[in-house]
Amino acid sequence: MDIQKEKNELKEMFGVHFEKLYNIPPLAARILGTLIIEGCKSGLTFETLVETLSASKSSISTNLNLLLKMEKITYFTISGDRKKYFKAADLSKRLENYLQLIDSEMTIVNRMIIYREYTASCPAEKCNLKNTKAYKTHINEVENSIRKTIEEFKTIETSNKNNQQ
Repeated sequence: MDIQKEKNELKEMFGVHFEKLYNIPPLAARILGTLIIEGCKSGLTFETLVETLSASKSSISTNLNLLLKMEKITYFTISGDRKKYFKAADLSKRLENYLQLIDSEMTIVNRMIIYREYTASCPAEKCNLKNTKAYKTHINEVENSIRKTIEEFKTIETSNKNNQQ
């Protein structure tokens, strides 16, 4: 296996995926992919990202700030070193962001069910009510699954952090 080729293809795959998933610029998506692949051990510096991605300092800076605001990445500093080291956010944190979307969607679904229960006057609206209730069941199952996965990731992440100390 050509490891460098595989790494480059993975970065590109992550980039395309995150660009679509988060609706972010291509460079932000590639930064996130690069941090997942290359920055998981010790993080990557701003300078390393500029060099690795062959992008301007201002473009890297703008996209790092976007990813920080979106909580897709984090950074840390080392005592005596003025550089910031960037890493992808923990998987548990990234999944917690999904829970916020699910909670928002559940609020809408619950309101829609109440509304439809009062207004359903024809077969199409009654069908819509049944579909909405079924969708609520689905959202609950997804939420429970994500919560379970988050707990598993947190256990693994805590163990990894303890082993690094």
